[in-house]
Amino acid sequence: MRFLLQFCACFCLGLVVAVLILVGLMFAGQMDLVQGLVFSGKPLAGLALELLPDALWRWLTGVEGAAGHPAVASFVQLCMALAQLALLLALGFYRLWYRA
Repeated sequence: MRFLLQFCACFCLGLVVAVLILVGLMFAGQMDLVQGLVFSGKPLAGLALELLPDALWRWLTGVEGAAGHPAVASFVQLCMALAQLALLLALGFYRLWYRA
């Protein structure tokens, strides 16, 4: 239980840092890096859009055929990319603080 709480705290911190990195890249005008970040979330987002039922996506978004909607796909790609970056940062934070 302690491990889970510590890792969740590290993941939350990693998510905050990932969002700050995204905002910093956008303010610096580095849209190629932002597009690369979004592109890294594409495989996992595609998998989620295909495997999760259409009723769930309709309930979440209110859009009919949401799994095929480009705006929904783009948003899910961004969320997955941020989650991946946050997970990498969380692993680093956890190792730095709790495994030293």
